Amino acid sequence: MSDVLTTFESSLDGLDVATTRTDADGFAEALDDAIREPAVGVPLGLDDVSLADTAVTVDPTATEFETARTGVTPVGAGIATYGSLAVAADAAGSEPVSLYPERHVAVLREEELHADMDEAFAWLGEEFAAGRDSYVFATGASATADMGEMVEGVHGPAEVHVVVLER
Repeated sequence: MSDVLTTFESSLDGLDVATTRTDADGFAEALDDAIREPAVGVPLGLDDVSLADTAVTVDPTATEFETARTGVTPVGAGIATYGSLAVAADAAGSEPVSLYPERHVAVLREEELHADMDEAFAWLGEEFAAGRDSYVFATGASATADMGEMVEGVHGPAEVHVVVLER
């Protein structure tokens, strides 16, 4: 286990975000344990894992999307020092799937973790240069205290769970 992964898990723990580490063989079981049904998702775009053998509906109808309790998406990067996730605003719908259901399950590879903001900005520069220039950075559950007491889940998911695919 790398120091970056350890730091990332510690940051997520401080945000009350659960983490599951797994490999390709254990992915489907780990994902099914992390979701609350009904769940919708977008294709992960990863060679050795997919949502095909899970309880996640890919390409959901409007009704399936509206009633989903969990949204599953890939994330482009994780920032270890903050526990932040970079969710692409892509044609597959990663951004709305990560924001509207009450629970977001983010999937990323360990090698997609960056130690700090300097590394993350270097990665983001490469993404922008490649034409992938729209990301939402999310750190923990959505929360606001604008109107008084802290309320979670107003502008996004009330719960977040991260599945890390180890090397």
